Amino acid sequence: MKRYMNMALLYAILAMAGGVFYREFTRFNGFTAKTTLSVVHTHYFLLGMVFFLLLLLLEKNFSFTGAKTRRVLTVYHIGLNLTAVMFIVRGVAQVLVPASSLSSGMNGAISGVAGIGHILLGVSIILLLVQIRRSVLAACNLL
Repeated sequence: MKRYMNMALLYAILAMAGGVFYREFTRFNGFTAKTTLSVVHTHYFLLGMVFFLLLLLLEKNFSFTGAKTRRVLTVYHIGLNLTAVMFIVRGVAQVLVPASSLSSGMNGAISGVAGIGHILLGVSIILLLVQIRRSVLAACNLL
């Protein structure tokens, strides 16, 4: 449970840093249009901090953590951070590079890597939900 609390705290700090970076970077560059830098803050808060706080509560009540949980959470961390990094890369490119000068290959590469991050997130969430479901059903004597 301590690990879940530490991860929630880490992602809260990353979320705040992402929000400050978005605000200050766009202000410094005089950028007023929409950029994907704005979603780094919310992704880290919801998929990082809130997610791990929920896992903390579920672990306390149902003790779902098993042998596979560490591997699944490693995939989750990789997916979340890969997604966030690609949001930052795309956002910085949106602020610094005119939209017409970003090559279609680079645009596709950024989208593709962000997509891989989202896929890793989705798969790991499903695997965690399956583990939690087993523990909840076992705790309620429904298994």
